[in-house]
Amino acid sequence: MGPIFMFLIGFGFAVSGGVTMITYLNLLPAGFGWMDYLIFLKSRPECYLFPLGIFMITLATFFLPQESS
Repeated sequence: MGPIFMFLIGFGFAVSGGVTMITYLNLLPAGFGWMDYLIFLKSRPECYLFPLGIFMITLATFFLPQESS
């Protein structure tokens, strides 16, 4: 039950961080360049949820029970 819970929490973090990063893409038409965009993302704590979520998903898949044939 633990790995499944960690997988779901990681999925939620990844979705939340990914949606936030996509939302901030609206800064590009406002005159920001790609480097400005990446520097801005680095300063926003909610954008760190995406890599944290991907890490949790990856970690959870290693601890999922294996079916034996």
